[in-house]
Amino acid sequence: MWVIRQVSRYFQLKSKQKEIEQELQELRNEILAHCEQQGISETTVGGYQVKLVKQERKEYDDTRLSEALPDPQLWRLLSKPDPSRISSLLKLKVLSEDQLKDTYVTKQVTLLQIDKR
Repeated sequence: MWVIRQVSRYFQLKSKQKEIEQELQELRNEILAHCEQQGISETTVGGYQVKLVKQERKEYDDTRLSEALPDPQLWRLLSKPDPSRISSLLKLKVLSEDQLKDTYVTKQVTLLQIDKR
């Protein structure tokens, strides 16, 4: 009987999580749009510090990446393009930047940070 309650509660929480994530995304988009319209990347609103942080992220192309990695063992380590794993392999010098040239596109991503003052 307790399993039914656990499953039911889990389902309720997952549903609520989806609603919260959707609302967070909408609020994030509105805040980003406002800051971009105002031309600001940092401001204080009420008792909150709002900061936009620009980052670059690499999105790898499966086909190009598999062609660039001659060793099938390396490809098995990755199995799918995981930027953090690829970055680790670059740091360990298992891969070189030259091997990965033309295997990804770089996207600008804006992170939203809000702290209570």
